[in-house]
Amino acid sequence: MSDKVLLSIRDLQVSYGGIEAVKGISFDVREGEIVTLIGANGAGKSSTLRSIVGLVKPRGGSIVFDGEDITGADTTGIVKKGVTLVPEGRRIFPDLTVLENLKIGAYMRRDSLQEDIDWVYSLFPRLKERSWQAGGTLSGGEQQMLAVGRALMSRPKLLMMDEPSLGLAPIIVRDIFSIITEIRKRGVTILLIEQNANMALQTADMGYVLETGRITISGTGDELLSNEAVKAAYLGT
Repeated sequence: MSDKVLLSIRDLQVSYGGIEAVKGISFDVREGEIVTLIGANGAGKSSTLRSIVGLVKPRGGSIVFDGEDITGADTTGIVKKGVTLVPEGRRIFPDLTVLENLKIGAYMRRDSLQEDIDWVYSLFPRLKERSWQAGGTLSGGEQQMLAVGRALMSRPKLLMMDEPSLGLAPIIVRDIFSIITEIRKRGVTILLIEQNANMALQTADMGYVLETGRITISGTGDELLSNEAVKAAYLGT
């Protein structure tokens, strides 16, 4: 981890019609960190990620990535700068093969893809075994692996993940989180939203609790794991 701030969010506000989803949040993500946002459904977590990658235009505030203001920029430009989102629900292409799905993740690149395909297959050996299988025939866990692998094909500096463990068996969840740690070792910074707060905070360097569009608690992963309010609300203890 370095001291360099890769992503800086200041007073971010996101609205849908008259509904305020995000009400002026501020936080930083340093290069090489794993940062998690936790909170109940409707707290503003997904809206935050969607605004960072340009899918939603913020109503106010600023988003600075790698020293450049990207507030309200278009999604294609933001992806080119090195930001990728693994959306909730995976959204793979069901009729395309595993390999074709991976190649689509690199659609803006003009260099050789083989090294990155090999890296994705080393992270997810099951994808290599199913290289020529249609994405829609994979299990839920395999589809999540494919969604992460596809995102990595763009060589992101910042990988954002929206609920990577949703609907997966506990053993697959453990696999996904150990792979998140492996991805960080390659120099990729990670910002994730996760309902499984216990697993997310065990993995994260920093965590932020969102409640109705505001950050109410922040700290290191360990600090939040031992915080009584977080335990009561999100850890079931």
